[in-house]
Amino acid sequence: MWALFGADLLAVLVVYSVVEPERLRNVSHDGVAGGLSRALVQLDFPVALVAILLVLLALAVLPRRAWWVGGPALALCAVVAWPGVVDQDDFDARIVNAVPALGVALAVGLTVAAVRRSGAAFEPWRRSDKARIAVAAVALLISVPWVAAELGVHFPPWVFLTDEPYQEPGHPVTAAVHLGHHHGFSGTLFLFAALLLSRPALGAGRLRVAYRALVSLLLVYGSVNLVQDFWHEQLVKRGWTDWDVPEAIVPRLHVIWLLMLGGAALLYVLGFARGDTEPASRDNHAR
Repeated sequence: MWALFGADLLAVLVVYSVVEPERLRNVSHDGVAGGLSRALVQLDFPVALVAILLVLLALAVLPRRAWWVGGPALALCAVVAWPGVVDQDDFDARIVNAVPALGVALAVGLTVAAVRRSGAAFEPWRRSDKARIAVAAVALLISVPWVAAELGVHFPPWVFLTDEPYQEPGHPVTAAVHLGHHHGFSGTLFLFAALLLSRPALGAGRLRVAYRALVSLLLVYGSVNLVQDFWHEQLVKRGWTDWDVPEAIVPRLHVIWLLMLGGAALLYVLGFARGDTEPASRDNHAR
């Protein structure tokens, strides 16, 4: 998981360092300063949200005293949910963005400590992994134009030209998406994280309940943001429809968030993120 986010951060750092701010979205700094600024915001969203789950996963195998680090890590990462910490209209870094980033740094340390304690052996193949791979493959296919934009290039125009295109200021480029990071790709990363983190089975208790609930919500949150951004850029911008999927980046009182919370609750009840080994362990214990 950390390797995936590391690759994403590297792409953001490089692209926002070499591409003019006018060709990107809601940034004003250029050069290395611009890359570092945008990478810091990237550590807040999406990385800090997933780091919360990785902290919980690490705390499940570390001694109780690890909470002296895990508690502050969770609190620091959770700051990203405070209104205005990540402004969708201004991705230039501010001092407050260092707070969730510090939580991410602590999460990395806890992950390393957990791996050293319990080992890094790969879990065996499970039947549900086929479904996980299928969902991930569909999400990756949808994300192709965002992956290209993240790498600083436009996807072939004969596929993604639009009737009412995105026009880069000062550049004769007509494209459906702007260069740089998209919240739809954040949705893809959230979905990947939820699929990967749904495999471990934590022990009984409140920690497991919180973990399962958050993983279920992350899967729904990521999926909705992926679909919303794709729908807006590839259908609404083409003029194929005037109806748009409501934005769901920031929590708010809106039907889209009620549906998302309901979907997450349904996933939880159906056993998502319960861990494939959990039923077997209960059976063995009963014997």
